[in-house]
Amino acid sequence: MLIGIKAKLKLCQKTNYFYQLQFMSQILKLDTIDRKILEILQASAKITNAQLSKEIGLSPAPTLERVKKLEQAGIIASYHAKLDTEKIGLGVSTFVIVSLMGHNKANIEGFMNAINKIEEVIECHHITGAGDFILKIVTKDIAAYQKLMLEKVSEIKEVDNMQSMVVLSTFKDSKVLPIP
Repeated sequence: MLIGIKAKLKLCQKTNYFYQLQFMSQILKLDTIDRKILEILQASAKITNAQLSKEIGLSPAPTLERVKKLEQAGIIASYHAKLDTEKIGLGVSTFVIVSLMGHNKANIEGFMNAINKIEEVIECHHITGAGDFILKIVTKDIAAYQKLMLEKVSEIKEVDNMQSMVVLSTFKDSKVLPIP
C-alpha cells in the first residue's frame, strides 16, 4: 500500500501543475505512540533511538520500526538543521506577493520553473486573494534584496505585479506542526 501511495504522489506531482496532493483521501491512522514520536522528533530530530524509546515507553527495536514506518509512509519527509539567518549573514527576510500576467498552465509552470532556480526564494505558495503567489525571500541586506528583485524576480516574464513586505522582527518561527 505504501508503494501505491508513493507512486500516486509522484504521478500527482508530475501531472498537477499546482503541485497539490489531492490523492490523500486515505489518511494514515496514527495512534498515541506515533503522535508522541512525531512531537518528539519535531522538537529534536537529533534524538537517539535509545532516548526516543525511553520517552515513549517502548524498547528500541519497536521504536525504530515505528519511525521507519512513519518515514516510509511519507509522514516524516526529511530531517533538517534550523539555521540562525542572522548568524550566517542573511539579515533581511521579505514576503513578496506576486501577480502573474494570466492564470493559465503555461504561465504558472513558467513562473514555478524560474522561481525554483532562485536560491534566495526559500518558500513559494500559490494563494488566493490579492495575488497569485507569496514568496519568502532571504538576503544578506537590503541592497542584495533590491538587486535580486531587479535582476531576477522582476525579469520573470510571467510576473505582472509584485508587492514586497520586509520583516521587521519575528515573534514566532515554528516548524512544529500540531498533530491531529
